[in-house]
Amino acid sequence: VNLVEEVHPDSSTKQQEENRSRMTANNNHDPISQILGKAKPHFGKLTFGSVVGYCSGAAAKKVGKALAVLGGLAFIAIQSAVYSGYVAVDWDKVKDDAVAKIDTDGDGDLTLSDAKNYWKKVKAILTKNVPSAGGFSLGFMYGVRYN
Repeated sequence: VNLVEEVHPDSSTKQQEENRSRMTANNNHDPISQILGKAKPHFGKLTFGSVVGYCSGAAAKKVGKALAVLGGLAFIAIQSAVYSGYVAVDWDKVKDDAVAKIDTDGDGDLTLSDAKNYWKKVKAILTKNVPSAGGFSLGFMYGVRYN
């Protein structure tokens, strides 16, 4: 039995070309390649600002959820101590002090105007010196909503 295969100088080149054509054919049937092909028109609309906006929105949602859990746990612990008689808490004063700290328009209530003012501040911070920041808001909202 002859274990040594005869090698022709052109056979490796032909083999490489066949492998490349097979890989190209396989890539066209690859699900990811098909999805990327269908999404190609939308990639032109993506900007750096919209991508970092999406990432910032996704992060803000995760951090917001974590803060909500911590705030809820703190309230449960404090209210349990109030119920058990260990401490007394004036919740009206706590509410008034909290609202005074975060009320941006000074009307004594948390309103849509306050939310808009905070959004303007956050957006100014997160888009300062960011190239193509025009899509940031849309990306941010998409990241918050769909992540």
